[in-house]
Amino acid sequence: MSTVGDKILDTALSKIGEKSLFTKELENALERNEVDLVVHSLKDLPTSLPPGFTIGAVLQRENPHDAVVLHPNNAGLTLDTLPEKSVIGTSSLRRAAQLKKRFPQLEFENIRGNLNTRLKKLDEKDDYAAIILAAAGLKRMGWESRINQVLGAEDCMYAVGQGALAVEVRAKDRDILNMVSILHHPETVLRCISERAFLKQLEGGCSVPVAVYTEVKNSVVHHSAEERAHVGVTANSISLTALDAAEKLGVDLANLLLSKGAKDILTTARQLNDVR
Repeated sequence: MSTVGDKILDTALSKIGEKSLFTKELENALERNEVDLVVHSLKDLPTSLPPGFTIGAVLQRENPHDAVVLHPNNAGLTLDTLPEKSVIGTSSLRRAAQLKKRFPQLEFENIRGNLNTRLKKLDEKDDYAAIILAAAGLKRMGWESRINQVLGAEDCMYAVGQGALAVEVRAKDRDILNMVSILHHPETVLRCISERAFLKQLEGGCSVPVAVYTEVKNSVVHHSAEERAHVGVTANSISLTALDAAEKLGVDLANLLLSKGAKDILTTARQLNDVR
């Protein structure tokens, strides 16, 4: 199924102003009982789901980091070694904000389209020295060989939920919910709940550059007697204590940043995005 985000390819995602760019049409089909479950990239799912829906499974995360794909003429180089004023293509404010600070000698311009389109724009023209894409998307499409550099957290932290797939279902469909729950990957669930709680507390979205890096040190996995969604995720196979702790961590970190002036920064970022 094609979604709004698939169809509008000439405008930066952050400019469209729609929170459910890649999910609305799929959720409409779910609501009309035309389908029983839908699969999303978790990073496309808003932190608040429509009433009656829940994320019934979060699959094991692929590499969540961003990757550099170089123009063929720049083979063997990295963002550090590209010539000064080289133009890097990215449609993400999050990526551009971090990379402009880390690589001030480079220039960053918007690029839209699906992976095929972006790679074609890179390869067949000389507009971009490189483009930045999610490593997970390239790997899933079988194009891992195009990855010239994977950006660590010190260069560019990734988007909330990036690299993870989510299965969304109707919350009332117990059979479907139970069926897909076996797909939950506990560590990924905890990381993504924490990330989504962080983003929700910051009230972030496509129009603001919010980035994360998470690790799970220790986790407890067992059946929870109580059922409660955490930032839209229902995961009964994981300790309620662990789920609560993951959500609280995200909220607490967001509140810490808000206390240090993050709200003003995010407001300014939104305003600058609106006038660009």
